[in-house]
Amino acid sequence: MQNLETVVFPVAGLGTRMLPATKVTPKELLPVYDTPLLQFAVEEALDAGARHLIFVIHPDKTAIESYIRPAPALEKTLVASGKEDLLQAVRRCTTPSDVKVTFVMQHEPKGLGHAVHCALPEGATGPVGIILPDDLILGAPCLTEMTNAFDPETMTSLVAAQQVPRQKVSSYGIFDCDDDGSQTTAARGFVEKPAQDDAPSTLAAVGRYILMPGVFDVLGTTGQGAGGEIQLTDAIADSGGVHAFRFTGQRFDCGSVDGMVDATLAVQAMRKRAHLSFAAE
Repeated sequence: MQNLETVVFPVAGLGTRMLPATKVTPKELLPVYDTPLLQFAVEEALDAGARHLIFVIHPDKTAIESYIRPAPALEKTLVASGKEDLLQAVRRCTTPSDVKVTFVMQHEPKGLGHAVHCALPEGATGPVGIILPDDLILGAPCLTEMTNAFDPETMTSLVAAQQVPRQKVSSYGIFDCDDDGSQTTAARGFVEKPAQDDAPSTLAAVGRYILMPGVFDVLGTTGQGAGGEIQLTDAIADSGGVHAFRFTGQRFDCGSVDGMVDATLAVQAMRKRAHLSFAAE
């Protein structure tokens, strides 16, 4: 598959693990060193070829829409003051003119599956990507790697995966598979947030998905699962054709304070290496 036309960003969560920082600022707009978390996700989607970005937001998180939309008054001020570097930084936040942007409201926190179902990409006939910005993956663009590996003829879904310690399996959807360490592994399904003794493996789903449109149909009839929420992994498992994908980048859980700190230090190191390389040329 060459490009992924549509990508969904479920960003309606209230970011309670990051309070009080997220009392007025959406967690997706918190900076990872010099760049808002959401910006990494948008650029990853565009790298995978996306031409339609769908943001599922909460009525209290309209700052996300303001961030994505153009800011002509601010740009005019920066032009007048000759601040070209800041102007380019602001324009970087705005999606290209040939990319369609849609905002959808999720009024109640009913789970990731419900958030994704709210998006329901109209007219989607091919695979749809999903990025959870909380899972920052540095290095090779994860969604692009997945797009290159996705086979719509044999796969219903492709889900980013990584090994986690067994004591942490209860925080993830865990693949029910015979893990042979391959980059792409067929799975029988998922067990959502299992107890340590019940986990069929320690291969966990993380925040990147490519789904065929049929999964959205199944989501419409998926009931409450673990935690009393509508789980995306339940719908994926019920759709069959599940595959796990081992990405090459490094993942950071930026839904937690420690994860944000680790990610910030990693990005800082990347920026310093890039600066030194540029200076040496």
